[in-house]
Amino acid sequence: MNIGSLALFQSFGYDESVTDSQVYKEELRLAEQLEDLGYDWHCAVEHHFEDYSFCPDNTVYLSHIAAITKNLKLATTAVILPWNEPLRVAEKIALLDELSNGRVIFGMGRGLSRREYNQFGIELDDSRERFDEAAPMILKALEDGFIEGSGPHFNQPRAVIRPTPTKSFKGRVTQVAMSPDSALEAATHGAQIMIFNQKDIKEHYEDIQPYRKKFTELHGYTPPPPLMATLSVCHQDKDKAAELARKHIAGYLVTVMHHYELAGEHFKNAKGYEAYGEAVDMLQDIGLDGLAESYMNAQAWGTPQQMLDKLEAWHDVMGDFDLMFGFRHAGIAYADAENSMRLVAKEVIPEVRRWMDSTKAA
Repeated sequence: MNIGSLALFQSFGYDESVTDSQVYKEELRLAEQLEDLGYDWHCAVEHHFEDYSFCPDNTVYLSHIAAITKNLKLATTAVILPWNEPLRVAEKIALLDELSNGRVIFGMGRGLSRREYNQFGIELDDSRERFDEAAPMILKALEDGFIEGSGPHFNQPRAVIRPTPTKSFKGRVTQVAMSPDSALEAATHGAQIMIFNQKDIKEHYEDIQPYRKKFTELHGYTPPPPLMATLSVCHQDKDKAAELARKHIAGYLVTVMHHYELAGEHFKNAKGYEAYGEAVDMLQDIGLDGLAESYMNAQAWGTPQQMLDKLEAWHDVMGDFDLMFGFRHAGIAYADAENSMRLVAKEVIPEVRRWMDSTKAA
Protein backbone atom coordinates (compact mmCIF):
# COMPACT_ATOMS: atom_id res chain seq x y z
CA MET A 1 0.00 0.00 0.00
CA ASN A 2 1.29 3.42 -0.98
CA ILE A 3 0.15 6.17 1.38
CA GLY A 4 0.40 9.86 0.57
CA SER A 5 -1.04 13.31 1.08
CA LEU A 6 -3.13 15.43 -1.24
CA ALA A 7 -2.57 19.18 -1.66
CA LEU A 8 -5.90 20.90 -2.35
CA PHE A 9 -4.88 24.60 -2.39
CA GLN A 10 -8.12 25.92 -0.88
CA SER A 11 -8.94 29.35 0.46
CA PHE A 12 -12.69 28.67 0.61
CA GLY A 13 -13.77 28.66 4.27
CA TYR A 14 -10.81 30.68 5.48
CA ASP A 15 -10.82 34.25 6.77
CA GLU A 16 -10.52 36.92 4.08
CA SER A 17 -7.10 37.79 5.49
CA VAL A 18 -5.76 34.45 4.22
CA THR A 19 -4.04 35.32 0.95
CA ASP A 20 -3.21 33.02 -1.94
CA SER A 21 0.40 33.28 -0.85
CA GLN A 22 -0.47 32.01 2.63
CA VAL A 23 -2.35 29.06 1.13
CA TYR A 24 0.79 28.00 -0.73
CA LYS A 25 3.08 28.60 2.22
CA GLU A 26 0.89 26.35 4.39
CA GLU A 27 0.65 23.61 1.76
CA LEU A 28 4.44 23.69 1.39
CA ARG A 29 5.02 23.59 5.16
CA LEU A 30 2.98 20.40 5.26
CA ALA A 31 4.59 18.88 2.17
CA GLU A 32 8.13 19.55 3.38
CA GLN A 33 7.58 17.18 6.31
CA LEU A 34 6.15 14.23 4.40
CA GLU A 35 9.29 12.31 3.53
CA ASP A 36 10.67 12.39 7.07
CA LEU A 37 7.28 11.32 8.42
CA GLY A 38 7.22 8.20 6.24
CA TYR A 39 4.65 9.08 3.58
CA ASP A 40 5.24 7.46 0.19
CA TRP A 41 3.98 10.17 -2.12
CA HIS A 42 2.59 13.67 -2.45
CA CYS A 43 -0.26 14.47 -4.81
CA ALA A 44 -1.35 17.80 -6.27
CA VAL A 45 -4.57 18.74 -8.03
CA GLU A 46 -5.06 21.04 -11.02
CA HIS A 47 -7.70 23.73 -10.57
CA HIS A 48 -8.13 27.32 -11.66
CA PHE A 49 -9.70 30.68 -10.86
CA GLU A 50 -11.67 30.04 -7.64
CA ASP A 51 -11.33 29.75 -3.87
CA TYR A 52 -12.31 26.09 -4.21
CA SER A 53 -8.78 25.31 -5.40
CA PHE A 54 -6.09 27.06 -7.40
CA CYS A 55 -3.08 25.20 -8.73
CA PRO A 56 -2.87 26.08 -12.42
CA ASP A 57 0.15 23.85 -13.05
CA ASN A 58 0.77 20.96 -10.67
CA THR A 59 3.98 19.98 -12.48
CA VAL A 60 5.53 23.32 -11.49
CA TYR A 61 4.47 22.83 -7.87
CA LEU A 62 5.77 19.25 -7.81
CA SER A 63 9.10 20.29 -9.33
CA HIS A 64 9.67 22.34 -6.18
CA ILE A 65 8.80 19.32 -4.03
CA ALA A 66 11.19 17.23 -6.13
CA ALA A 67 14.05 19.60 -5.31
CA ILE A 68 13.59 19.31 -1.55
CA THR A 69 13.01 15.54 -1.33
CA LYS A 70 14.90 12.41 -2.35
CA ASN A 71 12.49 9.50 -2.50
CA LEU A 72 8.98 10.92 -2.24
CA LYS A 73 6.85 9.99 -5.24
CA LEU A 74 5.19 12.94 -7.00
CA ALA A 75 1.69 12.53 -8.38
CA THR A 76 -0.44 14.80 -10.53
CA THR A 77 -4.00 14.20 -9.39
CA ALA A 78 -4.68 15.17 -12.00
CA VAL A 79 -3.61 17.01 -15.14
CA ILE A 80 -6.95 17.88 -16.77
CA LEU A 81 -6.30 16.89 -20.35
CA PRO A 82 -9.10 18.78 -22.14
CA TRP A 83 -7.62 22.07 -20.85
CA ASN A 84 -4.03 21.35 -21.90
CA GLU A 85 -2.19 20.81 -25.18
CA PRO A 86 -1.00 17.16 -25.27
CA LEU A 87 2.46 18.20 -26.48
CA ARG A 88 2.96 20.50 -23.49
CA VAL A 89 1.67 17.87 -21.05
CA ALA A 90 4.10 15.24 -22.38
CA GLU A 91 7.00 17.71 -22.22
CA LYS A 92 6.22 18.81 -18.66
CA ILE A 93 5.79 15.27 -17.34
CA ALA A 94 9.00 14.14 -19.04
CA LEU A 95 10.89 17.11 -17.58
CA LEU A 96 9.50 16.56 -14.07
CA ASP A 97 10.44 12.88 -14.27
CA GLU A 98 13.97 13.81 -15.30
CA LEU A 99 14.34 16.34 -12.49
CA SER A 100 12.98 13.90 -9.90
CA ASN A 101 14.94 10.87 -11.12
CA GLY A 102 11.87 8.88 -12.12
CA ARG A 103 9.57 9.63 -9.19
CA VAL A 104 6.54 10.86 -11.16
CA ILE A 105 3.10 9.27 -11.06
CA PHE A 106 1.24 10.74 -14.02
CA GLY A 107 -2.40 11.24 -13.08
CA MET A 108 -4.85 12.48 -15.68
CA GLY A 109 -8.48 13.55 -15.55
CA ARG A 110 -11.34 14.96 -17.60
CA GLY A 111 -12.60 17.75 -15.35
CA LEU A 112 -16.12 18.41 -14.21
CA SER A 113 -16.50 22.12 -13.48
CA ARG A 114 -18.46 24.15 -16.00
CA ARG A 115 -17.02 27.26 -14.34
CA GLU A 116 -13.50 26.25 -15.38
CA TYR A 117 -14.51 25.03 -18.83
CA ASN A 118 -16.23 28.34 -19.53
CA GLN A 119 -13.14 30.35 -18.59
CA PHE A 120 -11.03 28.29 -20.97
CA GLY A 121 -13.59 28.79 -23.73
CA ILE A 122 -14.10 25.03 -24.05
CA GLU A 123 -17.48 23.34 -24.20
CA LEU A 124 -18.20 20.85 -21.43
CA ASP A 125 -19.81 18.64 -24.07
CA ASP A 126 -16.42 18.34 -25.80
CA SER A 127 -14.60 17.06 -22.70
CA ARG A 128 -14.88 13.35 -23.48
CA GLU A 129 -13.71 13.74 -27.08
CA ARG A 130 -10.79 15.95 -26.07
CA PHE A 131 -9.73 13.58 -23.29
CA ASP A 132 -10.02 10.47 -25.46
CA GLU A 133 -7.93 12.14 -28.15
CA ALA A 134 -5.24 13.53 -25.83
CA ALA A 135 -4.67 10.61 -23.45
CA PRO A 136 -3.29 8.04 -25.92
CA MET A 137 -1.14 10.71 -27.60
CA ILE A 138 0.50 11.62 -24.29
CA LEU A 139 0.93 8.06 -23.02
CA LYS A 140 2.51 6.96 -26.31
CA ALA A 141 4.79 10.01 -26.29
CA LEU A 142 6.06 9.19 -22.80
CA GLU A 143 7.03 5.72 -24.02
CA ASP A 144 8.30 6.48 -27.54
CA GLY A 145 9.80 9.95 -27.09
CA PHE A 146 7.74 11.67 -29.78
CA ILE A 147 4.16 12.84 -30.13
CA GLU A 148 1.81 13.19 -33.07
CA GLY A 149 -1.90 13.25 -33.75
CA SER A 150 -4.43 14.18 -36.40
CA GLY A 151 -7.64 14.46 -34.42
CA PRO A 152 -10.20 17.26 -34.63
CA HIS A 153 -9.11 18.88 -31.35
CA PHE A 154 -5.34 18.32 -31.29
CA ASN A 155 -3.83 18.25 -34.77
CA GLN A 156 -0.21 17.66 -33.80
CA PRO A 157 2.65 17.28 -36.29
CA ARG A 158 5.23 14.76 -35.17
CA ALA A 159 7.41 16.39 -32.48
CA VAL A 160 10.26 15.01 -30.40
CA ILE A 161 9.91 15.14 -26.62
CA ARG A 162 12.97 16.67 -24.97
CA PRO A 163 14.32 15.80 -22.52
CA THR A 164 13.79 12.30 -23.83
CA PRO A 165 11.81 10.14 -21.38
CA THR A 166 14.26 7.56 -20.01
CA LYS A 167 12.01 5.48 -17.78
CA SER A 168 8.78 3.75 -18.80
CA PHE A 169 5.54 5.09 -17.37
CA LYS A 170 3.87 1.69 -17.46
CA GLY A 171 2.61 1.18 -13.93
CA ARG A 172 2.99 4.90 -13.20
CA VAL A 173 -0.26 6.22 -14.67
CA THR A 174 -3.47 6.97 -12.78
CA GLN A 175 -6.78 8.27 -14.02
CA VAL A 176 -9.60 9.93 -12.12
CA ALA A 177 -12.67 7.79 -12.71
CA MET A 178 -15.81 9.01 -10.98
CA SER A 179 -18.20 7.88 -13.72
CA PRO A 180 -18.69 4.47 -15.40
CA ASP A 181 -17.34 5.58 -18.78
CA SER A 182 -14.22 7.11 -17.21
CA ALA A 183 -13.56 3.87 -15.34
CA LEU A 184 -13.66 1.88 -18.57
CA GLU A 185 -11.37 4.44 -20.24
CA ALA A 186 -8.89 4.00 -17.38
CA ALA A 187 -8.87 0.28 -18.11
CA THR A 188 -8.25 0.96 -21.80
CA HIS A 189 -5.23 3.12 -20.96
CA GLY A 190 -3.84 0.60 -18.48
CA ALA A 191 -4.15 3.22 -15.74
CA GLN A 192 -4.66 2.79 -12.03
CA ILE A 193 -8.16 3.96 -11.19
CA MET A 194 -8.31 7.01 -8.91
CA ILE A 195 -11.41 7.53 -6.75
CA PHE A 196 -12.28 10.50 -4.57
CA ASN A 197 -14.33 8.88 -1.82
CA GLN A 198 -17.89 10.15 -1.78
CA LYS A 199 -20.15 7.22 -0.95
CA ASP A 200 -20.27 3.88 0.86
CA ILE A 201 -17.23 1.74 0.16
CA LYS A 202 -19.42 -1.13 -1.05
CA GLU A 203 -20.79 1.13 -3.79
CA HIS A 204 -17.29 2.13 -4.84
CA TYR A 205 -16.37 -1.57 -4.95
CA GLU A 206 -19.29 -2.34 -7.25
CA ASP A 207 -18.43 0.63 -9.46
CA ILE A 208 -14.90 -0.60 -10.19
CA GLN A 209 -15.78 -4.20 -11.09
CA PRO A 210 -16.36 -3.40 -14.81
CA TYR A 211 -12.99 -1.61 -14.79
CA ARG A 212 -11.25 -4.65 -13.33
CA LYS A 213 -12.89 -6.97 -15.82
CA LYS A 214 -12.04 -4.83 -18.86
CA PHE A 215 -8.49 -4.16 -17.64
CA THR A 216 -7.79 -7.90 -17.32
CA GLU A 217 -9.35 -8.63 -20.72
CA LEU A 218 -7.29 -5.96 -22.47
CA HIS A 219 -3.94 -6.38 -20.73
CA GLY A 220 -3.89 -9.99 -19.56
CA TYR A 221 -3.09 -9.30 -15.93
CA THR A 222 -4.80 -8.06 -12.77
CA PRO A 223 -5.13 -4.26 -12.58
CA PRO A 224 -3.31 -2.30 -9.89
CA PRO A 225 -5.23 -1.61 -6.69
CA PRO A 226 -7.43 1.49 -6.73
CA LEU A 227 -6.11 4.81 -5.46
CA MET A 228 -8.53 6.11 -2.84
CA ALA A 229 -8.58 9.80 -1.84
CA THR A 230 -10.13 10.81 1.46
CA LEU A 231 -10.68 14.06 3.32
CA SER A 232 -9.22 13.54 6.75
CA VAL A 233 -9.14 14.94 10.26
CA CYS A 234 -7.25 13.05 12.95
CA HIS A 235 -7.13 14.05 16.61
CA GLN A 236 -6.25 12.34 19.87
CA ASP A 237 -9.58 13.38 21.39
CA LYS A 238 -12.68 11.71 19.96
CA ASP A 239 -15.00 14.67 20.54
CA LYS A 240 -12.52 17.17 19.10
CA ALA A 241 -12.04 14.98 16.03
CA ALA A 242 -15.80 14.86 15.48
CA GLU A 243 -16.09 18.64 15.92
CA LEU A 244 -13.35 19.31 13.38
CA ALA A 245 -14.75 16.77 10.93
CA ARG A 246 -18.25 18.20 11.05
CA LYS A 247 -16.94 21.67 10.42
CA HIS A 248 -14.22 21.00 7.86
CA ILE A 249 -15.15 17.79 6.06
CA ALA A 250 -18.82 18.71 5.77
CA GLY A 251 -17.55 22.21 4.93
CA TYR A 252 -15.51 20.80 2.09
CA LEU A 253 -18.65 19.25 0.65
CA VAL A 254 -20.16 22.74 0.49
CA THR A 255 -17.18 23.87 -1.61
CA VAL A 256 -17.62 20.87 -3.92
CA MET A 257 -21.33 21.56 -4.35
CA HIS A 258 -20.63 25.20 -5.21
CA HIS A 259 -17.67 24.69 -7.53
CA TYR A 260 -19.16 21.86 -9.53
CA GLU A 261 -22.76 23.15 -9.40
CA LEU A 262 -23.82 19.69 -8.34
CA ALA A 263 -27.39 20.73 -7.73
CA GLY A 264 -27.66 22.06 -11.28
CA GLU A 265 -29.64 20.45 -14.05
CA HIS A 266 -26.98 20.95 -16.74
CA PHE A 267 -25.32 17.57 -16.12
CA LYS A 268 -28.42 15.77 -17.37
CA ASN A 269 -27.81 17.14 -20.86
CA ALA A 270 -23.99 17.22 -20.87
CA LYS A 271 -22.35 14.52 -22.98
CA GLY A 272 -20.40 12.04 -20.86
CA TYR A 273 -21.79 13.32 -17.55
CA GLU A 274 -25.07 11.42 -17.41
CA ALA A 275 -24.09 9.71 -14.16
CA TYR A 276 -23.81 13.12 -12.49
CA GLY A 277 -27.30 13.99 -13.71
CA GLU A 278 -28.58 10.95 -11.84
CA ALA A 279 -26.72 12.16 -8.75
CA VAL A 280 -28.61 15.47 -8.94
CA ASP A 281 -31.87 13.56 -8.63
CA MET A 282 -30.48 11.64 -5.63
CA LEU A 283 -29.40 14.89 -3.96
CA GLN A 284 -32.84 16.37 -4.38
CA ASP A 285 -34.32 13.26 -2.78
CA ILE A 286 -32.10 13.08 0.30
CA GLY A 287 -31.35 16.80 0.79
CA LEU A 288 -28.11 18.53 1.69
CA ASP A 289 -28.13 17.40 5.33
CA GLY A 290 -28.47 13.78 4.31
CA LEU A 291 -25.75 14.17 1.71
CA ALA A 292 -23.41 15.78 4.27
CA GLU A 293 -23.88 12.84 6.63
CA SER A 294 -23.29 10.35 3.83
CA TYR A 295 -20.20 12.23 2.64
CA MET A 296 -18.68 12.34 6.12
CA ASN A 297 -19.27 8.61 6.56
CA ALA A 298 -17.39 8.01 3.32
CA GLN A 299 -14.19 9.66 4.65
CA ALA A 300 -11.51 8.43 7.07
CA TRP A 301 -11.44 10.66 10.16
CA GLY A 302 -11.48 10.45 13.95
CA THR A 303 -8.98 9.26 16.50
CA PRO A 304 -6.14 7.11 15.19
CA GLN A 305 -8.04 3.99 16.24
CA GLN A 306 -11.24 5.16 14.55
CA MET A 307 -9.28 5.78 11.37
CA LEU A 308 -7.67 2.35 11.58
CA ASP A 309 -11.09 0.77 12.00
CA LYS A 310 -12.39 2.63 8.94
CA LEU A 311 -9.39 1.69 6.79
CA GLU A 312 -9.62 -1.95 7.84
CA ALA A 313 -13.30 -1.96 6.93
CA TRP A 314 -12.40 -0.56 3.53
CA HIS A 315 -9.77 -3.23 3.07
CA ASP A 316 -12.28 -5.96 3.94
CA VAL A 317 -14.41 -4.78 1.02
CA MET A 318 -11.90 -3.48 -1.54
CA GLY A 319 -8.88 -5.64 -0.90
CA ASP A 320 -5.61 -3.78 -1.39
CA PHE A 321 -5.71 -0.09 -2.23
CA ASP A 322 -3.42 2.93 -2.30
CA LEU A 323 -4.40 5.95 -0.26
CA MET A 324 -4.02 9.72 -0.19
CA PHE A 325 -5.17 11.94 2.67
CA GLY A 326 -6.31 15.54 2.25
CA PHE A 327 -5.46 17.33 5.49
CA ARG A 328 -5.87 21.05 4.70
CA HIS A 329 -9.38 22.00 3.57
CA ALA A 330 -12.43 24.19 4.18
CA GLY A 331 -11.01 26.59 6.73
CA ILE A 332 -9.20 24.13 9.00
CA ALA A 333 -6.45 25.82 11.00
CA TYR A 334 -2.92 25.04 9.93
CA ALA A 335 -2.10 23.63 13.39
CA ASP A 336 -5.01 21.17 13.16
CA ALA A 337 -4.03 20.09 9.64
CA GLU A 338 -0.44 19.53 10.71
CA ASN A 339 -1.53 17.65 13.82
CA SER A 340 -3.65 15.35 11.66
CA MET A 341 -0.80 14.70 9.25
CA ARG A 342 1.72 13.95 11.99
CA LEU A 343 -0.67 11.84 14.06
CA VAL A 344 -1.60 9.72 11.03
CA ALA A 345 2.10 9.23 10.33
CA LYS A 346 2.84 8.22 13.91
CA GLU A 347 -0.12 6.03 14.83
CA VAL A 348 -2.04 5.08 11.69
CA ILE A 349 0.44 4.40 8.90
CA PRO A 350 2.71 1.98 10.84
CA GLU A 351 -0.27 -0.06 11.98
CA VAL A 352 -1.76 -0.16 8.49
CA ARG A 353 1.55 -1.41 7.13
CA ARG A 354 1.67 -4.10 9.82
CA TRP A 355 -1.74 -5.54 9.08
CA MET A 356 -1.25 -5.23 5.33
CA ASP A 357 2.00 -7.19 5.62
CA SER A 358 0.27 -9.77 7.84
CA THR A 359 -2.51 -10.17 5.30
CA LYS A 360 -0.03 -10.76 2.47
CA ALA A 361 1.94 -13.24 4.54
CA ALA A 362 -1.22 -15.15 5.38
